[in-house]
Amino acid sequence: MASTTIKVPVELRDRINRDASERGLTAAGLIEGLLDGYERRQRMEAFGRAFRGADQAYWDDFRVWDLALADEQGE
Repeated sequence: MASTTIKVPVELRDRINRDASERGLTAAGLIEGLLDGYERRQRMEAFGRAFRGADQAYWDDFRVWDLALADEQGE
């Protein structure tokens, strides 16, 4: 993996290193985990917005498929 340097304030670098050390991670591992969590939250928020915005036609279609699958499984 290629490596590069990013410029951050000394205080931030120290926080990253301290938190990474407390978790038994490298600075890169800590940042990657934080970014993964942030991106997941963004996806979940987008899903929530889409779900809340579903119109009646979506729910009607959902109900049809739900019933069809239940019949197929013998429920």
